[in-house]
Amino acid sequence: MLRATSELEFSNEKNTEEISQLASLVLSGDTSTGEKNSTGLPEKTGYPDSVYIMAANIFQGIRFEKSPEKVLIKYGNEPLRSLPESEDESFQRSSYELAFSALKFQDILEAILIDSCIFPSTTIPDHLSSLIIVMLYDFQDRKFQARFLSDNEEPIAEVQEVENLLNSFKIKLAAALARCRIKHDALSIYHILPETVRNQELRASTLPLYAWINTCKISPEEVYYSLKKRGYNKVKSVLHIDDKVFAVDQHCYDVLIFPSHLKNNLLNIDLFKDYKLIFQDKSRSLAVHSVKALLNMDDDILMVNTGSWYTVAHMSILTNNNTSKIFVCGVKSQAKDPDLKNLFTKMGCKNIEILHEAFLNIESKDHRLQKVKVILLLPRCSGLGVSNPVEFILNEHEDTGLLKDFSQGGTSEDKLHILVQQQYEQLTHAMKFTKAQAVVYCTCSVYPEENEGVVKKALEFQDHGIKVQPYRLSPPVLPLCSLKEIHLSTDKFFRMEPSEITNGCFLSVLTRERDPSEAVSVKDVLARAAAKGLLDGIELGKASKREKKKKKSKIPLSKAPTNDSNDIQMKIAEFLNRESNANANRSETLATKTSLPQKNTTTAGSSSHVRKPNKPTSNPSGPTFMKNTAQPRPYERQTNFVRSRPEDRVMALKPVEIVLPPVMLPFSGSQGIKSQIPTQHFYYRWVGPNTVLPNYFPSPSTSRRGEKPRENLPSSLLRHPRPWL
Repeated sequence: MLRATSELEFSNEKNTEEISQLASLVLSGDTSTGEKNSTGLPEKTGYPDSVYIMAANIFQGIRFEKSPEKVLIKYGNEPLRSLPESEDESFQRSSYELAFSALKFQDILEAILIDSCIFPSTTIPDHLSSLIIVMLYDFQDRKFQARFLSDNEEPIAEVQEVENLLNSFKIKLAAALARCRIKHDALSIYHILPETVRNQELRASTLPLYAWINTCKISPEEVYYSLKKRGYNKVKSVLHIDDKVFAVDQHCYDVLIFPSHLKNNLLNIDLFKDYKLIFQDKSRSLAVHSVKALLNMDDDILMVNTGSWYTVAHMSILTNNNTSKIFVCGVKSQAKDPDLKNLFTKMGCKNIEILHEAFLNIESKDHRLQKVKVILLLPRCSGLGVSNPVEFILNEHEDTGLLKDFSQGGTSEDKLHILVQQQYEQLTHAMKFTKAQAVVYCTCSVYPEENEGVVKKALEFQDHGIKVQPYRLSPPVLPLCSLKEIHLSTDKFFRMEPSEITNGCFLSVLTRERDPSEAVSVKDVLARAAAKGLLDGIELGKASKREKKKKKSKIPLSKAPTNDSNDIQMKIAEFLNRESNANANRSETLATKTSLPQKNTTTAGSSSHVRKPNKPTSNPSGPTFMKNTAQPRPYERQTNFVRSRPEDRVMALKPVEIVLPPVMLPFSGSQGIKSQIPTQHFYYRWVGPNTVLPNYFPSPSTSRRGEKPRENLPSSLLRHPRPWL
């Protein structure tokens, strides 16, 4: 007996040592509740009971089914009862992460349960099999340590039953895990996963966080200041930095980048709680910024398969200063409308209208969509360019069945073909909207079949029968920030490959020429801006005096945008009428001015050709010139021929006084001779026109700018009018 006891003690010590070794070797893809000891953070302590129940129900729907001859563990079809708190976002994220982790290791976990004799020796109901799988994964991930239970948590009987079962088989489960590791010659069960899945999880653990600024609530400068007060420093790149830093994205001016380890800290600050900063994948920000670059002030937008409502909100924020309206289609249940309106109200969004019809069921000539000029298409895709599949499923409202593809590192050919066909149908339907001028197509896939394959096929087979211009591929409207991006965009597609700084993204812009009948003139644009109050304080065009006499009152421009269409139309009409009258008055003025040179009266336009009289000289034999005379005589001004100006250079002329400085005469000769020229004789002898007009008096402006008259000239020079001969 002693020997047996000592052997039992030795066996227990050996099993305990094996469990300790496993704790340092087993790696887990789940990082939602803590980190390993190597990071210095607390170890995982388990989940609340409600998370296990929800994760079991998710796993039940996405697990891999085996052929009947290979089935060793039977799963029931009845879902477990969930508590109301399972609707909380944090509970959902934890549940999906736990279910996805169990899915990746489904074969290994089933083998451990059979090797440890839990199955089929125990009489556990089939509907609890999914719960056993997810709780076993968490149990080994916690290094077979006890779970921490909160005093405020309401226990669930099914969870307590399974937990007691696993604790009673703890040593056998650890031994079965060790044998599995040895069988696959792996340091941990993590290394048994396909290489693509391992690389994906490695990127997910280090991928930076992207958050866009809600500029309806706060400006970027205020965000920078608030973050700086909390100890966050602005840098150019957040890679390989463990401090509290952030950077501004190069493609989207309103997107900030944070290191991945700061997420829990950031979620607790007011900027995120008050919807001033919103976490979202960068690919969605690229999509909405591409749409914004294609919009005019009053163009509407149609969003298809938006996924996350944050994408809709971001589009609304970017168009807040426009009169654009955003239509969102595909919302199946009207029961979500109050929640969505509440969310949009909190975020400051006002121009969103929800359509409950499926996109393919909406007619291209729907009266509600006649002002839609840009269609944003975010089709369901494989999403294999995304590093964190759980976030992709939750944020984009995708089918949980995609988790199967993520767990295997790829999509089956059959499923890929179905997705491609759906994407092609949606893109071709979007191209049928005759009023639309652009379609933005964006995916998170790395498969060419879902990206350029769909776009090129849609362009090739587009309908040319309708009376609109055909679509064509346009270059990216986003800045290209590196040589790699330029190389990837040579064929007019915008691509970002999955990397350590971003998820994969594909973006294509299809545009066509605007219908000439719908061309918007500059007047229309200014009128719409004036009607909305965007040009407050800017004088667009002055009304003529004749128009002012006709109108006793003038309606000022509105200082704030209004929703009354009649008021806007009235202001637009008034502005266009005022501009037309102003142009007519300019034409009349131009016609009057061009006819003046034929008259012999003095005009303001001739002032540029008239030089005012200079200071009088002391020589009585010369003419007297007065400067700045208050009441000039009629003969002291002349009427010259005015050159006609082109219409595009017509400007209002005002009479001015120009006094030109003395210059040298335009002929060759010595300086001494020039200094002796009698300037007064020059004025009398130099006559421009052959025929002297009535009341003509020669002026310096017609004499090639002669020298200033000199005083005290010798009297002999007066008898020689041309001394240079």
